[in-house]
Amino acid sequence: MIELIKNTKIDFMGLRKYAFAVTAVMALLGLIALIQIALGNANIGVDFAGGTAVQIKFAQSVSLHEVRVALEQGGLNDFELQDMPTENKVLIKTKKQGGTLGGTAEAITRILSEKFSAMKPVVDSITEVGPKVSSRLKQDALWAIMLATLGILGYIAFRFQFRFGVAATIATLHDVLAVLGILYVLGTEMNLIILSALLTIAGYSLSDTVVVFDRVRENMKIAVKEPLENIINRSVNEVLSRTIVTGIATFLSAGALFLFGGELIRDFSLAILLGIVFGTYSSIFVASPLVVLLGKVKSKEIEKKGES
Repeated sequence: MIELIKNTKIDFMGLRKYAFAVTAVMALLGLIALIQIALGNANIGVDFAGGTAVQIKFAQSVSLHEVRVALEQGGLNDFELQDMPTENKVLIKTKKQGGTLGGTAEAITRILSEKFSAMKPVVDSITEVGPKVSSRLKQDALWAIMLATLGILGYIAFRFQFRFGVAATIATLHDVLAVLGILYVLGTEMNLIILSALLTIAGYSLSDTVVVFDRVRENMKIAVKEPLENIINRSVNEVLSRTIVTGIATFLSAGALFLFGGELIRDFSLAILLGIVFGTYSSIFVASPLVVLLGKVKSKEIEKKGES
C-alpha cells in the first residue's frame, strides 16, 4: 500500500485527554438526539412515524425532481420519493396527516395529473404504514443496533482480549452517536435508510479499529516488557498511512455518491461521509486510549486484591 506518511512518531496517547473531551461532547450530542428521536421531537420518517405509500405509474419516464417540485407546489409536505425508472413508477411516502388513504392518493393523483397530463399518471398501489407497523420497525431498529453492538463486543473479545472488545464497542457506539447527533442538528429525516447507514458506519469503524488492534497485538508479542502505552503509540504510527489511504479512498467513493447519486441517497451518503471521519478518528483517539485506560484499571484491581 502507498505510504503517504513514513516513520511518524506522533504521541497519540499524549493527546488522549483532549480527544476524550471531544468524544464526550459528540457522544452527549448523540444521546440528546437519541432521546429527542425517541420522544418524537425530530424529523421522523414515514417508516417510523406512520403514513401512506402511494405508487404512481407514468406513461413515460419522469424526473424525480420535477415530481417533488410539483407536489410541493400542490401543497403536499412531509413526503419521501423513490424512483423506479425501469418501470416508469414513483413511490411517494407521506406522513400521517389524519386523512383517508383514498383522499391522500386522490390528492397526489390530482396534483400530478395537472402537472404531467401528457404522461397519464395513475395510482398503481396504495399502502398504509400504521402505528403498529411503525412501532414494530422502531423495535426492530433498536434490536438491530443492540445485536450489532453485542456482536462487536463478542468478536473483538474472542479475537483479542475482553478489554479490547469493550474499547472497540465504546468507539463504535461513539461513531454512531456522533453521526446521529450531527444528522439531528441538520434536521435530516430519520428513516430506514439512515438506520442502514448507521449500521454500515459501525461496520466500517470496527474494521478500521481491528487493523490497529492487530498491529498492537503483534507488537505486544515482540515487546513483552514495554509499557502498553508505548506499544499502542508505535502501532498507531505504523498503520497511520494505511488508515489515511483507506479513509481517503472510501471518502472519495462516498463523496461521489453524495454529489452525483441524487436526492434519494444523499442523506445516506452524507451519513457515510461523517462515519468515515469519525471512524478514522475513533480508531486512533478513542479505541486505542481506552485499551490503555482499561489496562490501568485492571492493574489497580489486581494490586488491591494482592494487598487484601
